[in-house]
Amino acid sequence: MTDLSLHDAIENIYASLIADNAGLEEHITALKAAMAREGVKEATFEPVRLAQNNRQGRKLMQAFFKKRGVTVVFAA
Repeated sequence: MTDLSLHDAIENIYASLIADNAGLEEHITALKAAMAREGVKEATFEPVRLAQNNRQGRKLMQAFFKKRGVTVVFAA
């Protein structure tokens, strides 16, 4: 597997969310690796690109990613 940039890893997460979470676990693992390489502590997502762009959907995403060791924040 090639090393993805942080941007590419986040784009893969968006694609997975659109595809009904297909491959999400692998994409989270790649995101964690990209974050470690780039020294980033939080992954920033755009709420308008999420399938469930409401408070409940965002909180669910944050909890799911937190269980896998990724802190998620949302751009304003």
